[in-house]
Amino acid sequence: MASSFYRSHVMLNTYLQGFGIGLGLILAIGAQNAFVLKQGLKKQHVFWLCLVCALSDSMLILFGVLGFSKLILLYPNLVVIAKYLGALFLLFYGAQHFYQAFKVQQCLQLSENQETKLLPMIMICLALTWLNPHVYLDTVVLIGTVSTQFPTTQIYFALGAMTASWIFFYSLGYGARLLLPLFQQTRSWQILDFLIACMMWGIAISLLLS
Repeated sequence: MASSFYRSHVMLNTYLQGFGIGLGLILAIGAQNAFVLKQGLKKQHVFWLCLVCALSDSMLILFGVLGFSKLILLYPNLVVIAKYLGALFLLFYGAQHFYQAFKVQQCLQLSENQETKLLPMIMICLALTWLNPHVYLDTVVLIGTVSTQFPTTQIYFALGAMTASWIFFYSLGYGARLLLPLFQQTRSWQILDFLIACMMWGIAISLLLS
């Protein structure tokens, strides 16, 4: 009985540590999070985009815990390739947001938003996720490395980190609508676009200089 209680305690502790580390890594507003935030404000394809982000993170976390971090370390060229592709994509995507921020005629009022098609949004979401080397370093390498501290309960560590990802993305996507009163003004959308553009270019420059 005591042995069973101890195992349960260890598994729960491992799960909570995975949850805490996963949440800490994902909380920083990055390109992927900014994209989900904006689509949440626009109430467009929120469920599916959050699903894509959470599933992608879960796959990467699982890869890391199962030892794929060693593959990345053995073949660093994979990270280099992703770095340049990701930087190029972020520069292009950031330029689009700069254009939207300064093109006053194209107001982004919610009542005037045209519904965007799901497939292009999913492709952008996938690119922001899988072409971002920081995602691999955080989920595959870092989480994969930390999980080695729990040799007998690694799967619970992975489940904790994956749970944090699912809760975060759906909270961000659906919680964004609480900010809707602020974003009824065109100026708010322009500021958001400008900040996202600066963020995208900042990440791209940091990738190229790293």
